[in-house]
Amino acid sequence: MTFPDKQTIRREARAARDAFVASNPIALSPPRAITDRFAPGMTVAAYLPIGSEADPAAFVAAARAAGAGVALPYVEGRSAPMRFLEWREDTALVAGPFGLVQPAPDSAEVAPEIFLTPLVAYDRTLHRLGQGAGFYDRAFARFPDAWRVGIAWSAQEVAAVPTDPWDMPLHALLNEHEFLERGDR
Repeated sequence: MTFPDKQTIRREARAARDAFVASNPIALSPPRAITDRFAPGMTVAAYLPIGSEADPAAFVAAARAAGAGVALPYVEGRSAPMRFLEWREDTALVAGPFGLVQPAPDSAEVAPEIFLTPLVAYDRTLHRLGQGAGFYDRAFARFPDAWRVGIAWSAQEVAAVPTDPWDMPLHALLNEHEFLERGDR
């Protein structure tokens, strides 16, 4: 059986995600399987959604309530590694490349212990397909002990995500219907 290539999956998954969000005005709530991992002093890397990406705002609030610090990705350009910079609620954000809104470059760089990760598509084996620049796969490799959680809509699920040797699967995924977790964490 032949599966679609990554670009085809991205195009179809973005269209499905856009249509889903347009007809389903819902928000995700973090389950205890995630919030129980938040602890004082740890760093949770989140993101600000672009377009129809699932919004992790409730997760950020839960992390802060648990005493965890929150970081956002900071991107300089396609070839530079993505860094994670501290983000406080009262901190002004700046425009970045690719439509990102991110902390100012002089914000403190931190090491995430949990990644709340956006994605374009995912499969039941918890492989994710991102935007295509490899930023998150490189960040996952840089922080291999961090727990990787995809935040998505069920409309983004595909039969199989084609993988390359550098693609790193998620440890868990939450959509509006279910929480999926690999057994190795």
